Amino acid sequence: MLIGIDWGGTKIEGVAMRPDGVELLRLRRDTPREDYAACITAVAQVIADLEAQTGQRGQVGIGIPGSLAPKTRLAKGASATWILGKPVEADLRAAIGRAIIVENDADCLAASEAHDGAGAGYNVVFAVILGTGAGGGVATGGKAHHGPNNTPGEWGHSPLPWPDVTEIPGQPCYCGRHGCMETWVSGTGFQNEFFRHTGQSLRAAEIIGLMRAGDRLAGMLWQRYVDRVARGLSMVVNILDPDIFVMGGGMSNVEELYTELPAALAGYTFSPVFDTPIVKARHGDASGVRGAAWLWKDQS
Repeated sequence: MLIGIDWGGTKIEGVAMRPDGVELLRLRRDTPREDYAACITAVAQVIADLEAQTGQRGQVGIGIPGSLAPKTRLAKGASATWILGKPVEADLRAAIGRAIIVENDADCLAASEAHDGAGAGYNVVFAVILGTGAGGGVATGGKAHHGPNNTPGEWGHSPLPWPDVTEIPGQPCYCGRHGCMETWVSGTGFQNEFFRHTGQSLRAAEIIGLMRAGDRLAGMLWQRYVDRVARGLSMVVNILDPDIFVMGGGMSNVEELYTELPAALAGYTFSPVFDTPIVKARHGDASGVRGAAWLWKDQS
């Protein structure tokens, strides 16, 4: 049995899966935000519950909301800032009591969708996460790509291209800079933009509901959101020109994204031709949990 864990900023999800991809069980619990030790315990408990309820022991792969420095193996680049600089891999291994594989959650999404999802059959898959944060992962030949810095696909911490005067310098980002793509195009960023205009704290789904009901401000903010996503991803096209974009994270569930983003993106790419498919992750906005489970199979 393969076990995959997607440790996200708001939820920890686990899947027990047969080696042929058939899912046996999924479990989910809220992430104990800002509490690193409680997160380690929660991950270990989800694994224990999966094994208890299936009656099987599994090989464990874990996707984390950041990545590991290649030499020190300490967590870096995490929107879940409470794991930064922590020996996540070692602490998880100690808590679970066996060998594990730990990778970036966006890389797990890319691997999942390239393996048997919406990106299957495409050579270069760029997986986009638009959730609590904004991230990306690259899969080539069906497997996640890793460079010497273990930081592929991090478009979320590039600056917003072609900003207007209202977008300079941008909101502060946890990484220490201002105006990162993540502050504009994550679900959190979308909600924050609505709050700055209205003083109301609404979830992204509620704002989308207002937009669909004809609310003028919500509609305007949605159009700005699509334009900013398009500007950011145009840089990915210009540099990498992936064969397909696969979208994950909570904002990937907004169907209007797929009808409006392609034309908006085409207006910003250097090439006058833009034919790259933009599709929703076949296995849902938490597809990365399957990619985490595939990590062991990818070792063979």
